Amino acid sequence: MFIDLNPINMTTGVSSYAKDDEYDFLFKIVLIGDSGVGKSNILSRFTRNEFDLESKTTIGVEFATRSIQIDSKKIKAQIWDTAGQERYRAITNAYYRGAVGALLVYDIAKHLTYENVERWLKELKDHADANIVVMLVGNKSDLRHLRAVPTEEAKQFAERNHLSFLETSALDSTNVEEAFESIVREIFHLVYEQRVDSPIDGPNRPIEIDKLDKSEFKLSTCCNKSS
Repeated sequence: MFIDLNPINMTTGVSSYAKDDEYDFLFKIVLIGDSGVGKSNILSRFTRNEFDLESKTTIGVEFATRSIQIDSKKIKAQIWDTAGQERYRAITNAYYRGAVGALLVYDIAKHLTYENVERWLKELKDHADANIVVMLVGNKSDLRHLRAVPTEEAKQFAERNHLSFLETSALDSTNVEEAFESIVREIFHLVYEQRVDSPIDGPNRPIEIDKLDKSEFKLSTCCNKSS
């Protein structure tokens, strides 16, 4: 696992850049959902433009980063891939802390992964910030001939729960860029609305560029991937 971190405010999930970096803000985004829905391949497709047909189950948590330009600001998305298997849940729960966005992924060809979306939403409510931005993602849209979850049904579920929604395919790249760019843009706009609405010294005010107190933050690593 590689570490490419500037200190990140684990309360707001937002960091400003250090002088030797080339981004304005760092947003922590988590990928959640059942094991096997394609979270790791969504991550690798977005950050490295790669797809692995034989990718292994993620053990614990790993992350990768990619920068996006939003309204003249360079945003680094720090994307965490959380293990979906139940036996790793105790590890992944700690990594909701500081997340400002989440892609909640299910497999359009496996209805059970869609049924479990409600449980994942409850977990977000229990462990993540109340203002976290969430997008529902129906992955593996290339398996349309095996579709088990109607698009309209998922769209209506997203609307009822105030989530944005997209169907993606990590295999053929459909909507992967759009999903990440959309959630980063929404987070960015919320950050600036908060900047305007919050008192200057309010606890939730995003950190100003070049004003980060590095002594406030610590990074722990307990992340592995199966060989």
